Amino acid sequence: WVPHELNERQMENRKNTCEILLQRHESKSVLHRIVTDDEKWIYFKNPKRKKSWVNSGQPLTSTAKPDRSGKKPMLCVWWDQKGVVYHELLKPGETVNAGRYEQQIINLNHALIEKRPEWARRHGKVILLHDNAPAHKAKRVQDAIKTLGWELLPHPPYTPDLAP
Repeated sequence: WVPHELNERQMENRKNTCEILLQRHESKSVLHRIVTDDEKWIYFKNPKRKKSWVNSGQPLTSTAKPDRSGKKPMLCVWWDQKGVVYHELLKPGETVNAGRYEQQIINLNHALIEKRPEWARRHGKVILLHDNAPAHKAKRVQDAIKTLGWELLPHPPYTPDLAP
């Protein structure tokens, strides 16, 4: 499933990436080395709704109704195959820019050393999988990733289905 009409170049890039990932997996599994992340807006205002459909004779229940128009915080989470390694909840209305993402990568490295001691022994063996958001592609972020000795897993645009 691809949620975007791909042009010829994008289809070729997608095919090449699939072949690289498949060859790499067949030669030696790398899933244990992958750390990935995502960001999600969190709706935190939940006024109660009193109206609901119930069978005759049953009590009314109230349900939470998310407020999609108010300010909401962003949750940033990084995980590996063992679970969540690091997370950060931003203030309402704040977003991820290059400077913030660079600091988050540094914080992630500290969290990996603390929570996954085996990563410290395998320095330079982290494979980072993130999307192509502008903050992720910024030069200062790319430099920080290189400084840490991490590898970036190829992830072409419009390929959410290629994430291992």
